[in-house]
Amino acid sequence: MIAAVKHGSKSYRIDFSKPIDISLPLIGGEKNVNAWYLKPPVIEPHSEKGFVGQVSQGGAVNFNDIQFNPHSHVTHTECLGHITEGFYSINKQLRSFFFWAELITVAPEESNGDFIISEKQLNYALGNHRPEALVIRTLPNVQSKKSMDYSNTNPPYLLETAMDFLVEHGIEHLLVDLPSVDRERDEGRLAGHKAFWGLEKDPRMNATITELIFVPNSIADGTYILNLQVAPFENDAAPSRPVLYKIEDP
Repeated sequence: MIAAVKHGSKSYRIDFSKPIDISLPLIGGEKNVNAWYLKPPVIEPHSEKGFVGQVSQGGAVNFNDIQFNPHSHVTHTECLGHITEGFYSINKQLRSFFFWAELITVAPEESNGDFIISEKQLNYALGNHRPEALVIRTLPNVQSKKSMDYSNTNPPYLLETAMDFLVEHGIEHLLVDLPSVDRERDEGRLAGHKAFWGLEKDPRMNATITELIFVPNSIADGTYILNLQVAPFENDAAPSRPVLYKIEDP
């Protein structure tokens, strides 16, 4: 389906029959992506009192139990409830699902033994663009990201000043191919999360962070329409399926 979309004074064409899925699925087992020192997710047939939820084992239906943590095992979108004492649900905080988005590619810089994304890098990559959502693909962008166990690897992260920069430029929704926007071990400071959600100033109730995406190298940097599909979990975070659509001139 091709639709006309107006942005400012210009109109554009969007072909909704050509989605670009940038999510990682939940697979179960060692081949699944993982972080935060958890065991791999489990997907297995439910069984009890003579019932088995697998047709190949004689059951009438396939009926699986699934055990996972959205922060560790799958592309997920989180709201400020991730770091607040009070409860906030992503299912309540995110009420719109289509956004103008900019995809950028960044090579994290080495700094004191870490690999970081700085304000300077984001400023250079964004230029004059002021999107609602920002999608960050980091280099090297290798296929192993899809099954990486990030635990105890000190992955790249965004500096607090970089997060301040995004807030100042009106970014409401941040998507990264990392397990977190913050350092793996930071003594619980979570400076990047706090800066993005403005917890110590003016809380941004509708802002979201999506982690553990994967953007193929074949997808060019540029402006897209983002459809941020989030499973309706009453939780601070939920599995999500961010989908990009190319924008074409009329």
